[in-house]
Amino acid sequence: MNPRRFLAAFALMLSGCAGAPQTYPSLAKRPIESAPVAQAVPPPAPVAADPVLATEVARYVAQADKGRAAFDAAFARADKAVRAASGAAVSSDAWVSAQVAVSTLESARNDSVSALASLDTLYVQRSNAIADGTQSGGLSEVDAARAATLASVDDQNDRIDALKGRLAQP
Repeated sequence: MNPRRFLAAFALMLSGCAGAPQTYPSLAKRPIESAPVAQAVPPPAPVAADPVLATEVARYVAQADKGRAAFDAAFARADKAVRAASGAAVSSDAWVSAQVAVSTLESARNDSVSALASLDTLYVQRSNAIADGTQSGGLSEVDAARAATLASVDDQNDRIDALKGRLAQP
């Protein structure tokens, strides 16, 4: 292509671009940004649980308490066995006894873990029922019991992990 033609075509294109209106959006505040902020409506007060739900929650809390008591009793024995196995070689009698005690400890927490699973299920069921409009209230009671049971199970898991960490690993 001839350089003169190219320059002429290029100049024509540039002149077309230069003549186009330049309309950029304004950076000024829009009316909606200057409007006063409406006060948020406070959420409705929680509705108390019905007696059937309260009884069910109490049953799971009692089950979790039973599991915590069984765990605490087994923990003392497991801690003693792990202390006795401190520094013992893998597969030694003391090490095997400690492993058995830790396994017994893990089994002792079954009631707590089962209660937590039941409370989780109950929480989901109640949330769905409230969303569907077939039930009202009780969610805060289920959530409080669930949170307390979860904290207990987490503590049990931490204590088991600490015991395992003190034993020689194969």
